[in-house]
Amino acid sequence: MSEQEEFGHNSIRVVPSSGIPEVVIRNRRAQPFFGRHPWVFAGAVDQVRSGSDATSIEPGTTVRVVSSEGKFIAWGLINPNSRIVVRLYSWNSEETLSPEFWRKRIHTAVQARKAIFDLKADSTGCRLVFSESDVLSGLTVDFYGRYLLVQFTSLALYKYRDALIDALNQEVQPKGIWLRTEKGMREAEGLEAVDGLLSGEEPPRPLFIDEHGVTYGVDVQQGQKTGCYLDQRDNRLAVSRYVRGAKVLDAFCFSGGFGITAAKVGKAASVLGIDSSESALTLARANAELNSVAEKCQWRRDDVRPALEQLAAEGKRFDVVILDPPRMARTRGGLDRAINGYARLNMAGLQVLEPGGILVTCSCSGLVSRQEFFDMLAEVARQSGRNIQVLESLGQPADHPVSVTCPESEYLKVFICRVS
Repeated sequence: MSEQEEFGHNSIRVVPSSGIPEVVIRNRRAQPFFGRHPWVFAGAVDQVRSGSDATSIEPGTTVRVVSSEGKFIAWGLINPNSRIVVRLYSWNSEETLSPEFWRKRIHTAVQARKAIFDLKADSTGCRLVFSESDVLSGLTVDFYGRYLLVQFTSLALYKYRDALIDALNQEVQPKGIWLRTEKGMREAEGLEAVDGLLSGEEPPRPLFIDEHGVTYGVDVQQGQKTGCYLDQRDNRLAVSRYVRGAKVLDAFCFSGGFGITAAKVGKAASVLGIDSSESALTLARANAELNSVAEKCQWRRDDVRPALEQLAAEGKRFDVVILDPPRMARTRGGLDRAINGYARLNMAGLQVLEPGGILVTCSCSGLVSRQEFFDMLAEVARQSGRNIQVLESLGQPADHPVSVTCPESEYLKVFICRVS
């Protein structure tokens, strides 16, 4: 998607017409959508034919997306007030977006997870529906011990929530389904939704999941995102192979995932976890107790960058430094700023890393490519004068699949590095 598409303002021409509402793509702008990319930005739209006498169209309306020559491309849902004006769901002209359509999409996503996870176990945690990768753009569903956590990032799709929730109940028979709303959705989508119970019983606080021999308490009602960063599951285990007897710094530790796995599975000597959220650290302390590693772990409430600077000034050094910050790039306009932010953070991390130590650096910004993240690290090596070797280049687990027609769905980059 080009920057023009992403930042095109939504002064879209809506013309009255008869028949099914249509979105007409500008001349020579249709190729990505024939190629099954699911996001249509305002800059790609020539006009909208409302299918009635009206000169406006309601968010959530099903639209037929066509090329400038009138050739069918896909069925989608429109939201004229969003940067993503249309989200595409079906490239089959005979397959309309009916309740049965949504049920089939949910069924396909759930069956894929059943092949890898035990969805009848109270201790399983996994991603059940991953938005664009499951051709359900705007819907994320996480499974925590027989409870479902649902997030909508599309007002248009939110209008179909009853059919989607019915399909989830039919496929999984969860104990309860809880709605979580992502920050900024009202501004981005016009979506006004309140966190709360959608069906069944309210999930306990916390509930517990098992991951590679580590038990975590998860606050699905108030924790960040949907309560736990399930996407780092396999990467936490991978990092634990490098930490035996090591002093570990877990920056942006949230509820202690990397640090506790390092202490319990990897036999690290000590862990210092830093996070700005007191509620996250409360859960981290409880998780350390739960896994009998509390004596190895310390937790510090602070902003990470100033904390790293202070630790460096005090002469503190660690054998392993883990940097897992929140998303830094939300728009293409903020891409350079994000890459500079990653560079400054990694420079600060190197200041407290012993020579020959292990740096684990992560990016969950989908707009930052793996190559751009790699190049950032190369620049850090140049500026710091330290040799950085990438030992492992990791990403998302199988329940967070990558859609080859939506590169943005490959968002997680994790490099495990040795630094001289």
